[in-house]
Amino acid sequence: MANRPNLLFLMADHQLHYRHGWESGVPIQQPHFDQFASEGIRFNRAYTACPLCTPTRRSILTGLYPHAHGQLQNRPTTPIQHEMYLAPLQAQGYDNYYFGKWHAGPGTAQDYGWKGYSLTGYGNPYLTADYQAYLAERGLEPPQILIERDFAHTDRVPVDALYAQADPNGCWEHMSGIMQADDDAHESFFLANLACDQLQNLAANNSDTPFSLRVDFWSPHQPYFPTQRFAELYTPADIPEYGSFRDTLAAKPNTYLRELNYPIGDANGKLIQPNVLDWSDWQQIIARCYAQITLVDAAVGRILSTLDKLGLAENTLVIWTADHGDALASHGGHFNKGCYLPEEVLRIPLAMRYPNQIKAGQESNALVSNLDFAPTMLAAAGTAFQTDVHGRNLFDLLERPGDWRSALLCESNGHDDNVRARALLTERYKLIHTQGDISELYDLHQDPYELNNLIDKPSIASVQQTLERDLRAIQAQTDDFMLTSELG
Repeated sequence: MANRPNLLFLMADHQLHYRHGWESGVPIQQPHFDQFASEGIRFNRAYTACPLCTPTRRSILTGLYPHAHGQLQNRPTTPIQHEMYLAPLQAQGYDNYYFGKWHAGPGTAQDYGWKGYSLTGYGNPYLTADYQAYLAERGLEPPQILIERDFAHTDRVPVDALYAQADPNGCWEHMSGIMQADDDAHESFFLANLACDQLQNLAANNSDTPFSLRVDFWSPHQPYFPTQRFAELYTPADIPEYGSFRDTLAAKPNTYLRELNYPIGDANGKLIQPNVLDWSDWQQIIARCYAQITLVDAAVGRILSTLDKLGLAENTLVIWTADHGDALASHGGHFNKGCYLPEEVLRIPLAMRYPNQIKAGQESNALVSNLDFAPTMLAAAGTAFQTDVHGRNLFDLLERPGDWRSALLCESNGHDDNVRARALLTERYKLIHTQGDISELYDLHQDPYELNNLIDKPSIASVQQTLERDLRAIQAQTDDFMLTSELG
């Protein structure tokens, strides 16, 4: 492996699972991701450690499960106590940059030692002085939003509204619509241009010092506000009904019923069934989501094009992924993720490119996790964490695929509640144990939408016993004793 390559880490936030474009005739258009994946390796079964921003972002930084690093929910109240991958990179002499969403702990990425641009908490880039200066420098008008759907308010009708007047704390994420602005006014292109400027500065300096550069987009997380050009790529009426939209949730834990968005959830925060919105309403929302994914794809494409034009691509390991999935229109018709653990919220896109080190045109069906990102980058840089972590080096998978994990643990520790759940994934099966509630077992080959819960069915008893044994073993290996007593 080449000595001390540059590292480029590109992460979308809350990205819809590829299955939404499965067998539908309306695939999500990601031409830049597809091209990038063809130049290296695409991982078809990549999972998040936890389907919430803050816990999994801290897991990406530390290589540890949330139950080990202690950040269980989306409230970054405690400083990061465990070693982050930044420290070994600093020790190796890397120049380190971070642009975009932080949401992994108090403060910002810059407070922990990166250079660049990030915000406290969830953050809203549209309200920052940096963004206003960016608009002025490029002669861009502030964006306006055509709000088509508002899940947060009972008394709102679609109107034109300035984005900056929406919600200073969370970008008014309970909405979908269309951004009336130039593409470059969208936060995804704002971040992409900051990253491109930094790459140009690094190339101009012609330094032998390797760099790591990380770009964390706020999108395609809600609000789904693509610009008009991308919205026009999708015709809502062409989007067929999603496979689990009419799931009755009869044999699932209560976590699937939690829904706080209006009008699809009742006054007690419970999903109304059947869904109160017609499929035609969901088609429009999904079309905006698809368009925003394509918009992010184009923004990342600009970064990769700049890397290539500057002659930096040959010695740069690039990882392109998302932090977790999105439950949009799934399992009864949700607008957001939750503390349940279906494939929609656990699966993430992942591809990796490193010319001359990773053979182009590869695909892998191995079980990989975003816990693996940090160990992989550190291995490429010729270093490692000082203590053991739960993630593994993906280069080991490429070199010795037979020695890779045969089962993977994912976890949930609630979403503003006290739910505890663990999922065990194998090549074919999936076991989910939710503390104090119904367990789940699915044959993903036969039932990819997880509609038929096989738990305690005599015909599959031996499989269930094996999965429960393997779950106990992985929990013991990761010092996760939260649920082992309930598994016997």
